[in-house]
Amino acid sequence: MDFSFMAKYWLFYLVGAKNTLLLAFLAVLAGSLLGFLVALARLSRAPAARLAATAYVEVLRGTPLLVQLFIVYYGLQAVGVRFPDFPLADRLLGIGFSDFMAGALTLALNSAAYVAEIFRAGIQAVDRGQSEASRSLGLGRGMTMRYVVFPQALRNILPALGNEFVVVIKESSIVSTIGVAELMYKADTVRGNTFRPFEPLLVAAACYFLMTFPLSKLLARIERRMRSGTH
Repeated sequence: MDFSFMAKYWLFYLVGAKNTLLLAFLAVLAGSLLGFLVALARLSRAPAARLAATAYVEVLRGTPLLVQLFIVYYGLQAVGVRFPDFPLADRLLGIGFSDFMAGALTLALNSAAYVAEIFRAGIQAVDRGQSEASRSLGLGRGMTMRYVVFPQALRNILPALGNEFVVVIKESSIVSTIGVAELMYKADTVRGNTFRPFEPLLVAAACYFLMTFPLSKLLARIERRMRSGTH
């Protein structure tokens, strides 16, 4: 084992970790917003909305993320849709902004399918009597969801949303296949430059662990405090 290359390439891993966290943050943020809308559609009384939302969830959860990534990446190019280029963003990311956003969009669309089920389960876990009581007080369906159901559901789903962030951090490595300069892409670059196939991967694995382990412990602590607060 020889990790002497880290003296020269440590910045590669630092930039890759930064881009990985940025990818995961954007994917979970956008995925949560879209997932909430999909969850509402699945709980809607409109058959067309329920059917469309169910189809979205089943297709995105039932197909490989790599296939989805290629469909988005090459599909956007095929129809001539490209994200605008920002020279400053390109320099900060170390890769084309368009490629980065294609990866973030794919992760967001995929994450939304899982987040939608998290929201749906959390909303359905709220006692139906809460909704009936608020309706009897004159609140409409929208106000009932906003002021009564969703705040209680959010308490239950926050740990699951945090776990989704951890999962997306690890799944983001797949966007290296389209040239996005996240952690795995940087590790492969180091492997090619140093002709060491093994050690750079161990460093990448350690970086992923350092990003996810503290977050997992923090989420576990938050979950324990939330559970104790319900008693």
